[in-house]
Amino acid sequence: MRYRPLGTSGLTVSELGFGCWTVGTSWWGDRDEADALRLLHRALDLGVTFYDTADTYGSGAGETILAKAFRGRRADIVIATKFGYDFYSHAGPRTGQRELPQDFSPAFVRRALEESLRRLETDYIDLYQLHNPRMDAILRDDLFAELDRLRDEGKIRAYGAALGPAIGGTEHGDEVLRARPMASLQIIYNMLEQDPGRRFFPLARERGVGVIVRVPHSSGLLEGKYTLDTTFAPTDHRSHRPREWLVEGLKKLERLDFLTAGGGRTIGQVALRWVLAEPTIASALPNIYDEEQLVEFAGASDTPDLTADELARIADLYAHGFYLDQEAEPTGAGSGR
Repeated sequence: MRYRPLGTSGLTVSELGFGCWTVGTSWWGDRDEADALRLLHRALDLGVTFYDTADTYGSGAGETILAKAFRGRRADIVIATKFGYDFYSHAGPRTGQRELPQDFSPAFVRRALEESLRRLETDYIDLYQLHNPRMDAILRDDLFAELDRLRDEGKIRAYGAALGPAIGGTEHGDEVLRARPMASLQIIYNMLEQDPGRRFFPLARERGVGVIVRVPHSSGLLEGKYTLDTTFAPTDHRSHRPREWLVEGLKKLERLDFLTAGGGRTIGQVALRWVLAEPTIASALPNIYDEEQLVEFAGASDTPDLTADELARIADLYAHGFYLDQEAEPTGAGSGR
């Protein structure tokens, strides 16, 4: 495993992190707690020291599972969690992808932090992240004054923002970085979904912000396991995606076959090495469902970095929509052939 600084925060994280949404929610299928604990233990054995969760994952289950897994080993791990959704006042089952109301008032944030500390069975959180904030939250001086107080009290070591997907949060990452001295910015970024994420890197570099990437495998497309016959359980969030997402994604995946032609690495490992080719990215958070996949992804640290030619060829494919309107990929400049 390789390790990287999280910007200028003073935190050091494993370049492969563990996103606890797969063990604390049913968004990726049902999870047995005993299996989840074994998976978390195995991750630490493989050198994974960075664990990202949120108070709202499973209404707290994403935090309590970490406490159970790592009792007595708090100093061995870096915990990132998130706040902002008021699931305390809006309890009960949710359907589909309905979003809960948010509350970024200082009083709620302090309450949310104390509840997270209790569930995590710790007296400090390494990285405390605003969960899918809009700009009105980012512009609240009282919120950031409270976060500074919590840091001064030693309850958090650093704070950042985890930007949302299609709910309107992702686009304003550059505005977030300009508005506040964040330690980190968490975004969606992968070979198939490079925008708007890549727009944020120069500013993150300038401001010493560590970038954390989730969905580095494009919701599983870059894991190399999907076929046209793949289906998802009704509780799995991918079941809500249109059929075109799968069909078009598999066509794009075919254009990336050159990256695994030698047999020395899987497309899942390549996807992680591509993300980590950007120096401002501190850690990638793949979706980890089982031990076989965990071992594969952790093994990405043992594979070579992508070459300049491979990176250029991927950039050319992305710039031209993976040439899906043509029967074969051109072999001209930028193709690496």
